Amino acid sequence: MSTLNTLPISTANVARQFSRRADLADAQFLYGEIARRMDDRLRLIRLQPTTLLDAGCGAGQQFPLLHARYPQANYIGQDHNPDLLAYAKTRLRSFMPGALRSWLNKQRGIEAAARFIQSDLSQTGLAPESLDLVWSNLALHWHPAPHDVLAEWGRILKLNGLVFFSCFGPATMQELRTALTTAGLQTMTPSFVDMHDFGDLLIEKGFADPVMDQEILTFTYTSPEKLLEDVRALGGNPATGRRAGLVGKSWRERLLRALESARRPDGNIHLTIEVAYGHAWRTGTLRSAPGETKISVSAIQRKSAG
Repeated sequence: MSTLNTLPISTANVARQFSRRADLADAQFLYGEIARRMDDRLRLIRLQPTTLLDAGCGAGQQFPLLHARYPQANYIGQDHNPDLLAYAKTRLRSFMPGALRSWLNKQRGIEAAARFIQSDLSQTGLAPESLDLVWSNLALHWHPAPHDVLAEWGRILKLNGLVFFSCFGPATMQELRTALTTAGLQTMTPSFVDMHDFGDLLIEKGFADPVMDQEILTFTYTSPEKLLEDVRALGGNPATGRRAGLVGKSWRERLLRALESARRPDGNIHLTIEVAYGHAWRTGTLRSAPGETKISVSAIQRKSAG
């Protein structure tokens, strides 16, 4: 049984940070690339979902990719940030004009092929066992209770439905944390979960055969200013206990000097991003406590029918 505690992430800080980042276009150098790598992995999985959830959809950049992969699936984009959802809805209208939407409606007899909901990752408000696929790209690490998110995904997925996600791992931005220490600057930074803990959590939350893997990406910079610009684009620092208020010129200059002093033999400043990938199939059982097992109603019905 995993003992993962609540992470030092402030949901209010997450909301503020991402509201300042417009449509997340500046973050697509990573978000878009990881989405494409997820899609490559998804290509190997035999699945034809009727309804899928894009959990933490942000500004909706992954809708075209998911629509191309599953053109017949109903798409639900979910995010907690109303500003990002406004961009997502605009993006959807431009991608799927009225003529295409009307054709899809006629083919399926439904009102819309895609919709968006504003809700917390751990409290979607969706009906139990209503989805075939939950996809989540680089969103789970911004939630303070990832164990609750996995439990929610298990609740809304159908029996044998698939969860497929990516998130930051513990080595992410280690150079920045080192620079803060070198500069003697006191501030809390986010903590990221090890992929092996996610594997254990998936089993606890009613999933089977979890597959977890990770890769280390190294970005190189000629200037510390550009490194900080990219870190800000990716989400900044929404940790609880982070330094209150805006940093002054002296604070920033000390951090820039510490990053500058960490140049590698290649002449560049490095930034590590550890990306964990995970997928698992939803089963009919849930281990909620030692010695206690809950069984899904749909699983019982299937066994009875057999």
